[in-house]
Amino acid sequence: MIELNTLLLDAIRIFDIKLFDVDFYELILRLGLNLTVAYSIIHFIYQPTRKDSEYIFTFMVFSPLIFFVCNLFSNAELDIGFAFGLFAVFSILRYRTAQIQVKEMTYMFIVIAVAVINALATKKISYAELLFTNAFIIFITYVLERYLANSGVTTQTIRYEVIENIKPENEALLLEDLQKRIGKPIIRFDILEVDYIRDSARLRVVHER
Repeated sequence: MIELNTLLLDAIRIFDIKLFDVDFYELILRLGLNLTVAYSIIHFIYQPTRKDSEYIFTFMVFSPLIFFVCNLFSNAELDIGFAFGLFAVFSILRYRTAQIQVKEMTYMFIVIAVAVINALATKKISYAELLFTNAFIIFITYVLERYLANSGVTTQTIRYEVIENIKPENEALLLEDLQKRIGKPIIRFDILEVDYIRDSARLRVVHER
């Protein structure tokens, strides 16, 4: 009965476009796999190392968005090189004026790569191979983040209101004030934005845990 209904839906067309296609089931399966992998990396590996959630929304939106665009490219049989070029432009267009750390850009690329892999994997690749690839990406990211890259360091973004300390000649005062507020040794800090109207600045601070 289910197969009959599927065949009937598959035969219905609106402006010569199918109302339903059996590939829809595969799309849902691949999307579920992609979201599970991407969100596991974002929430269980990346987020615990950050006290702020500045890029969490971006990563979560990019994952399904790129997956759907890749799936469309795959169905339309567009050139893969063109697709990757578009993703590269798309990923840096909004952030070209912002100072982004290498690690954030790396996680951005991981989210993009996972979406591309899950969307563009052909039928010649078994689901066992696809699952192994996704599992390995999660594993290698977890190992590098927990035991090599992080090394007991935490990054957070704060709003700083002593605008006088933002001046280059007062860098020592700024560092001392930040260390008193956070209560832990400061490794480095970056000035992301200065708002002279509100007499405040947005800083990214890297400190020991």
